[in-house]
Amino acid sequence: MAKGRIIDAANTSRLGQALIELGSRIANSVGSLGELATEVPGLMLYRSTAPTAPNPCSYEPSLLVVAQGKKRVDLGRTNYVFGGSRLLLTTVELPVVSQVTVATERVPYLAFFLKLDLSTVRDILNMEEVHIPDASQGTRGMALGETTIEIVGACSRMVDLLNTPQDIPFFGKLLQREIVYRILQGRQGGLLKAIATLGDQSHRTAKAVAWLRGHYEKPLRVEHLATIAGMSRSALHHHFRSVTAMSPLQFQKQLRLYAARKRMLAGELDAASAAFEVGYQSASQFNREYKRFFGKPPMRDIEALRFIGNAAP
Repeated sequence: MAKGRIIDAANTSRLGQALIELGSRIANSVGSLGELATEVPGLMLYRSTAPTAPNPCSYEPSLLVVAQGKKRVDLGRTNYVFGGSRLLLTTVELPVVSQVTVATERVPYLAFFLKLDLSTVRDILNMEEVHIPDASQGTRGMALGETTIEIVGACSRMVDLLNTPQDIPFFGKLLQREIVYRILQGRQGGLLKAIATLGDQSHRTAKAVAWLRGHYEKPLRVEHLATIAGMSRSALHHHFRSVTAMSPLQFQKQLRLYAARKRMLAGELDAASAAFEVGYQSASQFNREYKRFFGKPPMRDIEALRFIGNAAP
């Protein structure tokens, strides 16, 4: 028992040091900016010196490692609080509410966000010499996982590529593959495997999610959505809620509200025009649902967002 505790303490210490090193790389790269869209495909780096307001946004299939500080992400009624030894894995594009909860000027929030390439996931799954465990916990399209020294090390090496941009086309792809491999080897790897595996119920559900994301402004016909997923209507409802924590109708409503908010924030449309463009037939219904979801009427919310700026993902 004593030996086991010593080993655990040593691993914890090594992980802590690895996170410090990753945080230092992120801080040096981002500088005084709040975020940095890097030249490495899919890689974003974030920094915040104070907690942020809840920020409704969309998370793509991705890995989010918080090297310093803490983050909370709400998906439906489920919330995920993580940082340090806990990372966030997203396997389907989902509407969420994101919030930095722990950050100060002295100890800022520092995060590594990598969009995952599902074609890379499938390529690794098809390699006969690579064994990927089947075990996973649940089917939700978002889950907390263990931050390992191996994952943090690969993340640090990916950030290092920013110092040698000529190496990005070659090593960027290799490091994406390593990170995907490390995720697949972990306890939550089964979730990523299920989404990427053709014929799996999670993959079929992901097809329905993708269709809704591309056609949210159209009237929702669940029968048509079930046909796209290759499921019965009842099976679609069950698996859709399991993956997204929402019904298809709730999911569509959130997509419409996010899209309208984005268009108003860009200065393109007023509230009524945005409502009709995203599929609402009634401006008053849009105003009610917008206020219920975002906490303020449309134009008041947009004015507040323009004043405070966007929250860090």
